[in-house]
Amino acid sequence: MSTRPRRRALDRGRADRDAPVQRTAPLSRSRVQTYLVSRGYAIGMDDDGDLTGTWDGDRFWFVLTGDEDEVLQVRGRWHRTLPSARRSATLLAVNDWNRERIWPKVYLREEDDRLALYTEVSVDLEHGVTDDQLAQLVACGLGTGVQFFAALAGLVPEEDSAGGGHPEQHRP
Repeated sequence: MSTRPRRRALDRGRADRDAPVQRTAPLSRSRVQTYLVSRGYAIGMDDDGDLTGTWDGDRFWFVLTGDEDEVLQVRGRWHRTLPSARRSATLLAVNDWNRERIWPKVYLREEDDRLALYTEVSVDLEHGVTDDQLAQLVACGLGTGVQFFAALAGLVPEEDSAGGGHPEQHRP
């Protein structure tokens, strides 16, 4: 019997013990902002006080909600809209995505007689969150949202959509 796997397991355990211990801290807008800025992302604040920015042309919001702002929601809005006549086909695509993947939740809304598509990752952080956990959650919300919008763009010909105006004017 080889001791090699055991040795690797022991080495991993030692590395885990040597890593600095992170403590949970309450979720706050400033912690989310600090993470986004540390990654070099250009962000702003909307009229509701939510952090917002644009990734690959799509608007994302970082919303703190709940009785004590303990729920983090990373919401994205596709920069294109679709004609209302495409509702059935769009719902099929949305349902396929939601059925086959955990994140992000995807939904559509009627806005100005057109269909707007949104993504959302929501996490209850009532008991706090470490910096590494917060980074992973924000990255998950952004990464999976961008992934969905890219997949959708590959399915929908450009002539079937419109820019949809300015996504920052729409509040998810």
